[in-house]
Amino acid sequence: MTEETAAMAASTEDSVRDVVTVKLPAAGAYLSVLRTATAGLAARLDFTLDEIEDLRIAVDEACAMLLPQAVPGTDLTCEFELTDEAMSIAVSVLTVDGAVPSRDTFAWTVLSSLAGEVDAKAAADDRVIVTLQKRRSGGLAL
Repeated sequence: MTEETAAMAASTEDSVRDVVTVKLPAAGAYLSVLRTATAGLAARLDFTLDEIEDLRIAVDEACAMLLPQAVPGTDLTCEFELTDEAMSIAVSVLTVDGAVPSRDTFAWTVLSSLAGEVDAKAAADDRVIVTLQKRRSGGLAL
């Protein structure tokens, strides 16, 4: 590892404040827990009230895209990475076919407008992951 690569890795590690993972049954009845966790973590980063609500809705929408194709009896995993200026969220579930959500739907457009940066991918084991990243605007939550 070169000195430059080591410095970049150290810089990235320094900016990560926390990583929080929430694992719950892949069923809509548990999504309120995930929405509440999202709001609480966003508040810790001083997101505005509007940004917090956008993130709550975005996480709910990402789950709504994934849950219909979840393997029955599996868990939904949501990993939150908190930095000084942003929150990155990865929602994943083991699916029956590994199909990535379509990017040309109204739901994807809504998700993108709420979260900022959005992506989706499928892992080799048919686990589908939707990632969101929302940057803080700089205002303090009131």
